[in-house]
Amino acid sequence: MAHLAENQGEVPVGAVLVDQNGTILAQSFNQTIGMCDPTAHAEILAIRQAADRLGNYRLLNMTLYATVEPCAMCMGAAVHARLQRVVFGVHDPKWGAAGSLFDFSQKGLFNHCIEISSGICEDECRQLMVDFFRTKRKTG
Repeated sequence: MAHLAENQGEVPVGAVLVDQNGTILAQSFNQTIGMCDPTAHAEILAIRQAADRLGNYRLLNMTLYATVEPCAMCMGAAVHARLQRVVFGVHDPKWGAAGSLFDFSQKGLFNHCIEISSGICEDECRQLMVDFFRTKRKTG
C-alpha cells in the first residue's frame, strides 16, 4: 500500500485493517494530494472502508497496521473506532500520536485504550520514507 502511495506522489504510508482472525477488511494508502483532502490518510481511509463494509463504526477486536506511527487525527479515529491494536513500522517524532509526540494509547487518557506495537519491518519502513523525502528534496 505504501508503494502505491509513493507511485502516485503521495507520502508513502499504507494501512491495512484486519479482524481478530487475520482477515483483511480494508487496505488503503495516503491520498491527501490526489483527493485534495487533508483527512485522506491511509489509516482514516482504511477505518472508513472497514466501517462501511461491516455497517458499524465500532471496529472491536481489530488491528490496524501502518507504515508509520499514526498522527493525532488517525489515532483519534482509532480510539473512536475502538480498535484493539495499532501496529506500525517506524516512529514519527514530528507527528506521531502513539508514543512519539503524543501518546493516545496511554491508559486512562480516553475511554478506550489501544495496544501499540512498533518496529515491525522498521528498517524497510524507515528506508522507504528516507528515500521518498530525499527524492522530493532533489526534485523540488
